Parts: sequence; structure tokens; C-alpha cells
Amino acid sequence: MAISKSKIAVGLLVGGILTVVFGTVLVFVGPIIIDDQIAKNVEINPKNEMSYTMWKDIPVPFFMSVYFFNVLNPQEILNGEKPMVEQRGPYVYSEKRWKDNITFHENYTVSYKEYRQYHFERDMSVGDESDVVTIPNMLVLGAAIMMEKLPYPVRMIISASFKAFKETAFLTKPVGELMWGYDSKLVDFLNNYFPGMLPSTGKFGLFAEFNNSNTGLFTVNTGQDDIRKVHKVDSWNGLKKVDYWRTEQCNMINGTAGQMWPPFMTPESTLPFYSPDACRSMELVYQRPGSVGGVPVYRFVAPTTLFANGTDYAPNEGFCPCRQSGLLNVSSCRQKSPVFISHPHFFNADPFLLSTVLGLSPNEDDHGLFIDIHPETGVPMNVSVRLQLNLYMKAVSGITETGKISEVVMPMIWFGESGYIDGPILKTFHTNLVVMPAMMEYMQYIFISLGLATILGAVILKTQDKRNPCKKNTLPCTQEEPDSLVNETTPLIQS
Repeated sequence: MAISKSKIAVGLLVGGILTVVFGTVLVFVGPIIIDDQIAKNVEINPKNEMSYTMWKDIPVPFFMSVYFFNVLNPQEILNGEKPMVEQRGPYVYSEKRWKDNITFHENYTVSYKEYRQYHFERDMSVGDESDVVTIPNMLVLGAAIMMEKLPYPVRMIISASFKAFKETAFLTKPVGELMWGYDSKLVDFLNNYFPGMLPSTGKFGLFAEFNNSNTGLFTVNTGQDDIRKVHKVDSWNGLKKVDYWRTEQCNMINGTAGQMWPPFMTPESTLPFYSPDACRSMELVYQRPGSVGGVPVYRFVAPTTLFANGTDYAPNEGFCPCRQSGLLNVSSCRQKSPVFISHPHFFNADPFLLSTVLGLSPNEDDHGLFIDIHPETGVPMNVSVRLQLNLYMKAVSGITETGKISEVVMPMIWFGESGYIDGPILKTFHTNLVVMPAMMEYMQYIFISLGLATILGAVILKTQDKRNPCKKNTLPCTQEEPDSLVNETTPLIQS
């Protein structure tokens, strides 16, 4: 027996409605399922083999590019003239980072120490570590500022000791020695008679304390109880806050350790993090959307207020004593040495700073700081953190090595730490976080469209069925009149 069009239409209608309902449910349930999977995968949990391994042994290639400000007129500076510098670099170092001493706690936190190691990359560098450059001598000019308020006879004794150890205001040495340390009789003398005055007890170098070292004991939230807290710092070296600065707000340890952030970001989100090297918490702000290898990202940059002084931005008053905006005075956590941090070439700083040194040319592309982050997971895809190390120097009475140096914040070096996700990791990211969610989204609309098309087909079939005068006949319908149909079928009935 043939199935009637009416029954087929009903079946199609039911199937279409169920398909539309399923597609509609996917619209609402799909994102919840995806978000739940993301939350489970970004929490710090050894059971998450891939994400935990990425967190523990960072597989992303990191590089540190170092640029020196080679002093062209050291003698003229001693005579009071404006400094003139030329940028020399980059000298590039591959950077390996890994976590050790990992300990999980019952309150959903985990403690660890992160170690870093640097290796010189000649093929990526402008020259070799044997290249010679001239920079200000921090041991002389820094000590002169630190001793400025001591009695005049003491300052004369300090000056005599500089002469005895043949230390001058400017230092001309190979890049490798300036970076990782050089032997100095003055350093040995200071470490023996003034322990704690210098940041290290071995050779003196700008990055001597960085190589083969750790950034302190971090305790961060695992996110297992609340994914919104994942990676946020609970304490650093056992401290909930530091004591380097003048206000409670400036001493707060906020945000993460600067490697990952909680997931589900929006353009209103910020990237707060604590930096042991800068001795303070910092915060980046949203700039624009973008893409890295097909993965959507948000770009976060440093706000102009990051290194603003207390006059231009009141919350930064706690970081003072301040100079012009664009400088962070880190002397309080650097053995009182007159060291300042800024953006390279005084980018985003008070124009006055740029006018005091010849040879600088700031621009955002080369000297801006940014992090491209995947907003759904809080994982950085492309990072470029650039900072400059400056020395405040001037003539100090009684210390003849300082000559007639005019008061100036002198750039010494700037460095950029960069890294990006590439290769198999990027492909995995793209597949799991772009392709799969897109497929689920397409499936939602495919089911809804298919269901609506089925419902429409059922309606059309039902309409045709109603218009057919033979819809209830079990025999084929012909073009003959109804009477003839009756005459033809009567003998059949009688028989």
C-alpha cells in the first residue's frame, strides 16, 4: 500500500521541527560546551598534559635583543656638553625558560621558581660579543650620586679610590663583558668592605644577575576552583605586597606573573602583571583586534600613564621621587643606585628628555611594548616587551671623575624580549580554537536551515495533497468523468 502524501508531510514536519530545535539548542549550548572545555584546559593541572607542559617548560622560542647606546663624545660630556650617542645592535640571545620546585597546595595555588638561561646567537646579531662599545661607568657615576650628601672629605677619599683602581666616568669594553660581567678590583674592594652595596658578589655586569637565575618564588592560583583567578599571583617570595614604594597602592602585587592571563577577555579587559625586574605591578590596556597565524588576538599595549610622574598621573605619586614623565625610578630596589627605566629612545616620555641627548629617534613600531593575546584562553601568541635602562648622572663636588657633567638621564642600553607561538603548537591552537568552534557554529546553522527547508517541503507537500481530488483513491486517478469511474468499478464490486 502506498504511503499518502499527507503522512509523508507530517513526518517531514516533525523531522524538520526536531532538526530546527536541535540546531537552536546548539546555538545556546555550543558556546557553553566550548567555554567549559577551554576552562578545563587552561587551569594549571598536571592532568592537562599539553597545557601543563606548555606552562611548565615554555616551548615558545624567546629571544632577547640588546642595543647599546655607544657614547661618541665622552670627553665633551665631561666638559659639560650634551651627550651624543649611536645605537649599536642588536646583540641577540636565545632565552630558555622553565619552572622548577613546583609545589601544589590545598588552597588551589601552586608555587614555583622560574629559571632563565641565555645563549648568544651570532647569526641573528649585528656583530660579535667581542665588539667594543663605550657607556657610562655605573660604578663611578652611580656611586657619585649615591655619595653626594656625604661630607666633602669623604667624597674626596672616594674619588681617590677611583683613581687608585683606575676607574673613570666612561667604560669602554666588549659587549660580552658589559653584559655578563668583568673583573674589577673596585668591585672586589666594595664587596669586601661594603657588602650589599652591589647587586652581585661576583663579576659586575648589566645582566650578570639574570643568566642562570630565577625570578623569585611565585605562588599563583591554579584556577581549579575559579577559572577567573587562574595565573593570578597569590604571593611573591612569600609577600602579598612589596615595600619599595611610598603608597600601599604602588606596593600591591597585582595580576599574573606576566606569562598567561585568565580566559574570556573582552576589549574592556586589561593585562595586569607583577614584574620582579621592575619591582612593581604594571598593567597593559587594549588597543585593537588582530590575527596571528589565523588565530584571532587582542593587542594590549602600555598606556601613556605607565611611567608618568605623580604630577601628570596622581596614582603614580607613590613611585616618586620622580623626574619627567616617562621614567620609573627603580633606585629603591636597586641598592639606591640612580637607575631609571623607560621605553626605548624615551618613547612616550616628556619631550624634554629627548632634547637632552643627541642621537635618539623614538617610534612606536620599533620601541613600543605590546602583547598579542588570544582572548578566549588568555594565552599570549606574540610578545614584544621593550625597556630601556638609564643612569642619572651629573657633576658631584669632590669627585673629580664626574668633571663638569651636566645633569642628565643618560640612556645606556635598551632590550626587547620577544616570543611567538609557531609551528605545531600554532596549528594545534588554530585547529582547536578556530576551526572546531567555527565548525560547531556552522553546524548550528546547517541544522536550522535544513530543518526549515524540511518544514517548508512538508507544507508544500501538504498543500498539493489538499488540491488533488483523487487524494483518497487507492487506484490511479484518470481524466474520465466520475460517472464512468463508477460504471467501470461496479462489475468489480459485484463480482
